[in-house]
Amino acid sequence: MDLIDKQHTFGTVPFGQKNMAHYLSCKLEHSINRKRVQRLMRLMGLQGLYEKKRTTNFSKEHKIYPYLLRDYKIKYSDEVWSTDITFIPMKTGYMFLVAIIDWYSRYIISWEISNSLDNWFCIEALNRALKKSKPEIFNTDQGSQFTSKNFLSILESLNISISMDGKGRSIDNIFIERFWRTLKYEEIYRRSYETVSELLNGIKNYINYYNKERPHQSLGMKTPYQIYKLNS
Repeated sequence: MDLIDKQHTFGTVPFGQKNMAHYLSCKLEHSINRKRVQRLMRLMGLQGLYEKKRTTNFSKEHKIYPYLLRDYKIKYSDEVWSTDITFIPMKTGYMFLVAIIDWYSRYIISWEISNSLDNWFCIEALNRALKKSKPEIFNTDQGSQFTSKNFLSILESLNISISMDGKGRSIDNIFIERFWRTLKYEEIYRRSYETVSELLNGIKNYINYYNKERPHQSLGMKTPYQIYKLNS
C-alpha cells in the first residue's frame, strides 16, 4: 500500500490496476495478483488517471451538484474552499486524512484523521472550519462522504453554494491535490509514524509550518496565512 500510494502521489501518471500490478511486481521482484492490487486500490480510494477517482463508492441516491469553478477567477480569501481525503501510510497500518483549503491563499482551514472512510471526520473538519469563517462556494469530489445529506445540509443551511468535481477530474480540485503531494513529500514519507498520537502531532506541526512559515512561490514568497489574513 505504501508503494501504491507513492506511485499515485509522485508518479508522472497515476497507474490503473494493470500497470500498478506490473509496477509492484518489478519493485518487489515477485508477481503480484491484479485482484489484490484492485482490492488495495479500492480500499485506499485510488484509481488510475483514466478511471474514476474515488474515496468511496458513488451512491446514485446522493445529491450531485454541478462544477462551478471552471474558468472562475478567485479574488479574495473565503471566496472558495474545497476539501478532499487522502490515504496516510504508517509503519504498521494506515489512516485517512481530510483537509479543507482556501483556494485563494492555499491556507489549510481545518483537518481531521480517521481509521475509516465513514464521513463523521469530514463533518468534524467542516464544523471546525465554519467556526472560523464561511466560504461563498464549497467544492468537493463526488465521494459519498461529501454527497451525503448530513454533510450537504450543513452547507445548505448556511446558503453556501456547492460545487462538485466532474467524475475522474482530480484537476478540478487541484490545490488540495498539490497540498497532498507536498505533505507526503516533505513530511509523511520522511517520518514513518508508528502511533496515531505521533501522526496527529506530526500533521499538526506540519500544517502549522505550511500555513505560517513555508513561503509559496505562487503567493509571491508569502505564506498562506499572510495571504489569507490580508485578503479575508
